[in-house]
Amino acid sequence: MAITASDILYKFSVSAAAGDTTAGTAAGSLGDQISTTQVPDATLHALFDVITGPENAASEAEYRCIFVHNNHATLTWENVVVWLSAETAGGAAAAISVDTTGVTAKGSASAQAKTVADENTAPASQTFSSPTSKATGLSIGNIPAGSVQAIWIRRTAANTAAVNADGVTIRCEGDTAA
Repeated sequence: MAITASDILYKFSVSAAAGDTTAGTAAGSLGDQISTTQVPDATLHALFDVITGPENAASEAEYRCIFVHNNHATLTWENVVVWLSAETAGGAAAAISVDTTGVTAKGSASAQAKTVADENTAPASQTFSSPTSKATGLSIGNIPAGSVQAIWIRRTAANTAAVNADGVTIRCEGDTAA
């Protein structure tokens, strides 16, 4: 049976001894391993907290690491691409980067992503961009069954007026065998 949307999971990252062994949180999504906790879909502040007045005035950048997980039992998710499919106008700016650690097995004891000390520290040697279509999206490549790939998200306050429900939608799409 082909890979379906229910086979693709988005999970927080967590500092742990191995992947998929420890619960995670939005605030703790600073890289290392995939957590057991899925990122809530379409929930305001599911990944980043509210931007405070001082953070906005300083145009502060914050970082989070999430994982895309191919939870299909046997099939490889092929030619996967990630992009920003929707972003609230007039608010913070979002950018993404595919972690250079690469695709790893879900339960790997080796680091599955880079780590950062805190949300204000950029991950080393990661290049961020803001592709807004599949055609301009970032290539992840193939994700075998039971494997994961980390994605970094940068949110930069823009010193703008307050924006209600500020946010971004991150989308991954790929091919599947029948």
